[in-house]
Amino acid sequence: MSYDLAVWEGERPGDDAAAGALFDDLYRQYVGTDAGHPPTPAIAAYVALLLERWPDLTRDEHDVSPWSTGPLIGEAAGPLVCFPMRWSMADEASAVAAGIAASLGLVCYDPQTRRLRP
Repeated sequence: MSYDLAVWEGERPGDDAAAGALFDDLYRQYVGTDAGHPPTPAIAAYVALLLERWPDLTRDEHDVSPWSTGPLIGEAAGPLVCFPMRWSMADEASAVAAGIAASLGLVCYDPQTRRLRP
């Protein structure tokens, strides 16, 4: 079981419902297609900061990474990254990930609860 988190570039939506609609649109546009969309510089920088905190799953020799997929940058598409993490580490990792997103002016959204974070 994993926990997913979505982070994207743009203005923070006014409420959770608007964020959910925007996430759905971004997902369809960038993830739900066969077209390849390289990550934007801001999303690539965000993923790099996550990987400074915890190693990529592909390089996790000590089983300390919270990520459920690797390479983590592979989950990024254009201005969006939606990535799974281990359920057992989701509380800590999602809080850190949300904080990093906020520090970069990115939107952080929990697709499970359909709520903005933090």
